[in-house]
Amino acid sequence: ESVTYEGVGATKKWDRLESYGPKFVENIVQAISRDILMHAIKTLSSYSIVAHVHDEVIIEVDPSMSLDRVCQQMSRVPPWAKGLLLDTDGYECEFYRKD
Repeated sequence: ESVTYEGVGATKKWDRLESYGPKFVENIVQAISRDILMHAIKTLSSYSIVAHVHDEVIIEVDPSMSLDRVCQQMSRVPPWAKGLLLDTDGYECEFYRKD
């Protein structure tokens, strides 16, 4: 069994599309993750954010800036997600690299 809905298909025309439960769950999780990242970016608005990649925020800061302080700010749970267990980690480097 599957779920069907109307949307733009492969022919770029409105069509009845078919999907399944796990795909909806995946999309919901990705959307919530994006919303949490945007909340973190807002809490870091006083920093010089140069980019974000998936679940990372890339910040240009003075070397004296505390990484712990940045992580604490990013760990703030959005008001709409009260009770969510949220933790962050980070690293410092001279140029961007994937952790």
